Amino acid sequence: MSHKVRVWDLPTRCFHWALVVCLIGLLTSAQIGGAAMAWHFRLGYTLLSLLLFRLIWGVLGGRWSRFASFIYTPATLLAYLQGRGRPEHAIGHNPLSAVSIFALLGFLVLQVASGLLSDDEIAAAGPFSKFASNALVSTVTSYHTTVGKLMVIGWVVLHINAIFFYHIKKGENLVLPMILGDKKTNSAVTSSRDDVGSRTLALVIFLGCAALVTGMVKLAG
Repeated sequence: MSHKVRVWDLPTRCFHWALVVCLIGLLTSAQIGGAAMAWHFRLGYTLLSLLLFRLIWGVLGGRWSRFASFIYTPATLLAYLQGRGRPEHAIGHNPLSAVSIFALLGFLVLQVASGLLSDDEIAAAGPFSKFASNALVSTVTSYHTTVGKLMVIGWVVLHINAIFFYHIKKGENLVLPMILGDKKTNSAVTSSRDDVGSRTLALVIFLGCAALVTGMVKLAG
């Protein structure tokens, strides 16, 4: 029997697509430079707000958005790679995609943090660069503009390739559930909570994260 499961709650879906927009804008503005760097910083602060929100929503969010639902042991990952996955692995993030998600989030946090301390010595300087030593700022700036950027791009490309792989090889559409929220499955599993109450909570959390980032930047300035 086929069951329709609410996998991704609305806040998680909004986070995902807002993240996509931010990353495209950040990479584009960085390439353009000049006056576009003002937008680079705005998008960077927005990205930081989104990441803070996701860290909190990973604890308070819907069933399949919580980190606890896709933290797997090495043994579980190995079993999945050997074709011995469990039914619930086809609902939210499977063990392999979980590695990708955590890696991407980790590198995004590093990229934003390094951006806050970076200084190109021309016109763009992170709000906290003036509080660090020249040696640290130089090292962090080098990471932000080279290694960090390439790592983020690499994990994004890997993520996109995985989506195509699952669609072509396994006939599984991973994009549609991230748009509509629901997925059809043969397993009767718990849906993610996604109602007015949870959506309101998510909005309050995000606004709080945005306010925190705004206040932090203003204090640094």
